[in-house]
Amino acid sequence: MRLNILIVDDEKSFVRSLTFALQEAGYSAVCAHTGEDALSMLERGLPDLMLLDLRLPGMSGMDVLNETARLYPDLPIVMISAHGDTRAAVQAVKAGATDYLTKPFALDELLHLVDSVAERTQMRDELAYHRSRAASSSGLMGDSNAMQELWQKVQRISASSAGRILLLGESGTGKALVARAIHEHSPRATEAFVEINCAALPEQLIEAELFGAEKGAYTGAHQKRPGLVALAHNGTLFLDEIGELPLSLQAKFLHFLENGDYRPVGGGANATADVRVIAATNRSLEAEVRNGHFREDLYFRLNVIELTIPPLRDREDDVSKLLEMFIESQAREEGCRPITMLQETLACLSAYSWPGNVRELRNLVERLTILYPGHLIRPHQLPGEFLATNPAPSEDQDQAGASFDQHLQQTERKLLLDALEKTGGRKGKAAENLGLSRHAFKRRLQRLRLG
Repeated sequence: MRLNILIVDDEKSFVRSLTFALQEAGYSAVCAHTGEDALSMLERGLPDLMLLDLRLPGMSGMDVLNETARLYPDLPIVMISAHGDTRAAVQAVKAGATDYLTKPFALDELLHLVDSVAERTQMRDELAYHRSRAASSSGLMGDSNAMQELWQKVQRISASSAGRILLLGESGTGKALVARAIHEHSPRATEAFVEINCAALPEQLIEAELFGAEKGAYTGAHQKRPGLVALAHNGTLFLDEIGELPLSLQAKFLHFLENGDYRPVGGGANATADVRVIAATNRSLEAEVRNGHFREDLYFRLNVIELTIPPLRDREDDVSKLLEMFIESQAREEGCRPITMLQETLACLSAYSWPGNVRELRNLVERLTILYPGHLIRPHQLPGEFLATNPAPSEDQDQAGASFDQHLQQTERKLLLDALEKTGGRKGKAAENLGLSRHAFKRRLQRLRLG
């Protein structure tokens, strides 16, 4: 990585020798002799690192630091101080400088510091890149007004001190992904993100799952186990389908939300945990309160910050981008050429209301890629619900499509059974012989009800 370094110092001979040394080490270096010149150069283009002298004519180094930190908070700044200015240099670090050097310093010391900054910059850029890739691959992407507004709110909420957040939205809109995005952009990002689906666990186990249990607290509790609340300490606890939380447990969870105290099942003493709680539901909690299925005080305690995730039908401009992304990722997973869409097929998708939202779109792409790898997808190859608002295909097309599907399924079934027979039922070897991943092979077996 070739770093561009800006040196800000009024000692011209020192700057010349420093510039030469940095260039010899493979870096690009430019200089400014006053703070005013440095700020002007920053306006024209940001370097990767600024070496800033504390003592400058006119505008002081501290003033330049303060102004640069305000305008360009991500720019690494290393302060250079004369002997005896160490205290001021330390104050500069507290004010936002990355590090400091005291004159005279050895060239090796400077190069080591520059290398460290380069590594941190590269790690920061890679982390930002992978986070953006993760957000994109999850479906949290798009240029529609609805998505831009959502991301602005996610960023504000992430940076805030809000400890109780309620996510609303239809099934498949990506509430879990928004919850993770809030966590990853927050000061708690280095701590745990713990998720629990309140609808996926038996009622009698949810309390132990949340708060933990002592040995012997219930049948099968052979040892002490920590709960998800303890695991999420200093991090984020995400409760999906919060409307399914049993009424008997809601009072205990409300107590935890109010002061962070909880008691493990079978325990004799309280414990505490500092967690940001994000709850999500696709149901109307207000209606649940009216029907007596959800505590009103718990609803108000959870609903400090409310964020509604837009359905896909309100993100029409994003469908094509999401479609392209899912097609590419599914083709990689299946190890095949990506499918393509006829213009008439795209028109069917655009006219569809997407009741299953982003999850339905992703599932559609997975289905089409498995059934028609590398093919041009025509409207009659879409599931029936996608054709309800579009002209029906001709009878010939229907018969051809059905015939093709049946033939494809029969051929695929025969290939899988033959491969299993030749390998004595060893699925891993059969997958290898067919050029498939073990995961893709097993999924085909399940789809064809062969295993």
